[in-house]
Amino acid sequence: MTELLRISHLTKAYPGVVANDDVSFTINQGEVHAFLGENGAGKSTLVKIIYGLVKPDSGTMNLHGKPFAPSEPRAARASGVAMVFQHFSLFEALNVAENIALGMEHPPKMHALAQRIRQMSENYGLPLDPYRTVGDLSAGERQRVEIIRCLLQNPKLLIMDEPTSVLTPQEVQILFQTLEKLKKEGTSILYISHKLEEIRRLCDTATILRLGKKVTTCNPRKETTRALAEMMVGGTLHIPERTPHAATEVVLGVQSLNLRSVSAFGTALKDISFKVHAGEILGIGGVAGNGQDELTAALSGELKTTAEMVQFKGKSIGHLGPPARRDLGVLAAPEERLGHAAAPDMSLTENAMLTGARRKGLVQKGFLDWPKSRNFAEAVISRFDVRTPGPDNAARALSGGNLQKFVIGREVLQDPDVLVVNQPTWGVDASAAADIRQALLDLAANGAAVIVISQDLDELMEISDTFAALNEGRLTKPVPAQGLTVDQIGLMMGGAHDMEIAHV
Repeated sequence: MTELLRISHLTKAYPGVVANDDVSFTINQGEVHAFLGENGAGKSTLVKIIYGLVKPDSGTMNLHGKPFAPSEPRAARASGVAMVFQHFSLFEALNVAENIALGMEHPPKMHALAQRIRQMSENYGLPLDPYRTVGDLSAGERQRVEIIRCLLQNPKLLIMDEPTSVLTPQEVQILFQTLEKLKKEGTSILYISHKLEEIRRLCDTATILRLGKKVTTCNPRKETTRALAEMMVGGTLHIPERTPHAATEVVLGVQSLNLRSVSAFGTALKDISFKVHAGEILGIGGVAGNGQDELTAALSGELKTTAEMVQFKGKSIGHLGPPARRDLGVLAAPEERLGHAAAPDMSLTENAMLTGARRKGLVQKGFLDWPKSRNFAEAVISRFDVRTPGPDNAARALSGGNLQKFVIGREVLQDPDVLVVNQPTWGVDASAAADIRQALLDLAANGAAVIVISQDLDELMEISDTFAALNEGRLTKPVPAQGLTVDQIGLMMGGAHDMEIAHV
């Protein structure tokens, strides 16, 4: 195969950490090349170097056999490198064509651009209406906007960061067909994902990083999922174990919950009803933007409802705010880690105190008990293997995956009666994801009612006792998770609210 990109001895260090340590590998033309590694392994830094967002301390890159050192993303794009980020950069109030025009150096007239968008999207099986407002699009459709924006640049290397995290199973199949077509046309794809089965199915080569260093390059199709995960972590991968338990009393009940979204482009909740028992994990699936954030807020108390719509052990709590619900034992961890679940510029000790002050007794006679708060933060760091210099480190200094471990651990260690978690393992590596799932299973085994809202269907099927799907603010009737097929789940996520689930 013809070599497209050669990375030679790249090193990038930050204060206290070497993000990339003498990394070398190659990407060939028409190859789907995976980056694998734990959170903090150096994947993001390496991609940012390739895309011109970060300058390496040493080492070289060659593209098409010529020196390649983009000073900014614009220079990378001009050289044929495009990137679809995990978090979309779209303006919701603008239409598709207007968003795409903003990313072009010299956009054509809007009518001509709309024609190009239609043609490109149809050619690659990603149909888009260029005049639709982005705020009205599903998460999968928004991703199409990002992909088409890249393809209009005619890239030679397309970088994709966690591209299937917001997609239904059917949308994943469509995306893979698109990537296979690009591959046949000679486009190289650098694919970053924590979903190892996807890597084994789609990718020709995988470069594995650990603690900033390249561990190996392999053919992922010749390795098992477990073998890939253990290469990443450098040891034996823990597989979550479920402890048999019987669901008993109803701990949380939701009855005819209706709630308008506070966002102009949010999703209103419509007549949602369900019950969660002590010791039960209810998994709620759905494509992003179908009411997940609104449901989390309604259950946590950030958005108040009529009192009777939410009940805790038979007591109406819909009118109560988050502090009062926390006092009762109803805790939550929202999806957005930085800025919502954690204050970016506060230390981990301060962030531990923000939600744990009352349940962990971190306030004495009106004064904060800093030694006790620090001990609580250290307990979370130790129990959930949060990679950080210490509890005095600011939340924004942590990698996304390590901050996620801290946020989930902070709530779990407060021994809730009800825990609502939204996207508990988003962007978290295989080992950390296994630890978080085990913590949720252990919490349920000890009698807590757990609600897991996630776009990772494998995760939901692994830990859930019952499953329901959100679609346009409506929730399907919860059904036993065991025996559900991918097709059945896809139908539920697509809005089949009244379907009868025939288990196999």
